[in-house]
Amino acid sequence: MDHKKELKEQYKEIKIEAGVFTMTNKQNGKVFVGSFNNLKRLNGFQFMLKTNTHTNKELQADYNTFGNDAFDIEVVEYLKKKEEGYFDAKKELEKLEQKWLDKLQPFGELGYN
Repeated sequence: MDHKKELKEQYKEIKIEAGVFTMTNKQNGKVFVGSFNNLKRLNGFQFMLKTNTHTNKELQADYNTFGNDAFDIEVVEYLKKKEEGYFDAKKELEKLEQKWLDKLQPFGELGYN
């Protein structure tokens, strides 16, 4: 029973990080920009591509064509949470993602967004 309690405490101490990521196709240079309030969800994002169930049809098609090894995933910026006062993490994450969308312009021929 103590071991179970210890594992629960360890789980509670795991830091949940939010941030913006890019997935870049090394074959054609196209980029997808996304964000998660918990970057561990990147595993699920990749799983959807591997199982041909991702909702972004263009990204899914290129993933099917080029394969997993043709893509690089990189966390480009972590959300820095304010220590004091009100902090709307969802809104701040949306702003952060928009900053990267504006910077990289992953639209049309340049990307998957």
